This record gives sequence, structure tokens and C-alpha cells, in this order.
Amino acid sequence: MASVYRDVVIAVSAERIWSVIRDVGAVHTRMAPGFVADVRTEGDVRIVTFINGRVVPERIIGIDDANRRLAYASFGVPERQHHNASFQVFEERPDATRLVWITDVLPDTLSDTFIQNMEKGLAVVKEHLERGE
Repeated sequence: MASVYRDVVIAVSAERIWSVIRDVGAVHTRMAPGFVADVRTEGDVRIVTFINGRVVPERIIGIDDANRRLAYASFGVPERQHHNASFQVFEERPDATRLVWITDVLPDTLSDTFIQNMEKGLAVVKEHLERGE
């Protein structure tokens, strides 16, 4: 299984970033507009529509407020045997936060695609949050 780790420092408070990350139904408006086009929620599942039109259902595994960690897993995507991921928010300073995104995916051959998408997604998140949501 390929594990991909990416992180970015964002010049915004950890409290504010955690508020955005834990709002699982608002990725398209609060976190990554221009990367995610729409999100619908059905119970513990969010259906994410990316800007390229791809639709991916993701089960929310856990929202851990004490550790500022969100875990989720996609399912029903034919080319993926397995995919789970997490975001975690770490305060660097009162005005700066490290956002860590970790993804595990099978088959390993998908790792390059995930690396590219995660880097693009984190760049969008950083720009959007630093500009002010």
C-alpha cells in the first residue's frame, strides 16, 4: 500500500483551520473552492464532486476535536482497492498552522496521481484560507 504524506503551513490560526476541516459538508465552499465543486452529505457519507467532474463517496470515519484530526475513506471507486486519509491540524504559532494530509491507497500505482492531487489541493486550501474564507 502506498502512503502519501503532504503538509503545508498556513498563516491562519489552528482554531480557524480546524473549524473549516471539521465542517465535512462544506469542502467546496469553506476549504477548497476551485478544487472541489460540490459536496452532499448523507449520514456519515459525503459525496464529493471534484472540479474535473469526478464524483467520490467518502465515509467519515472520525472527527477528533481533541487532536484536531479528521479521518475518512472512499469507497465504490472501481480502480481503488483501498483508500483512506486523514487531515490533522497542528498549531505552529498563534498565527500559523501546519495542516497534514496523509493518504493510504491501493494499488500503489495510484500514488503519483494522489501526490499531484494532494499538492494541488493543499495549494488551493492555503491560498483560500490565507485570503480569508
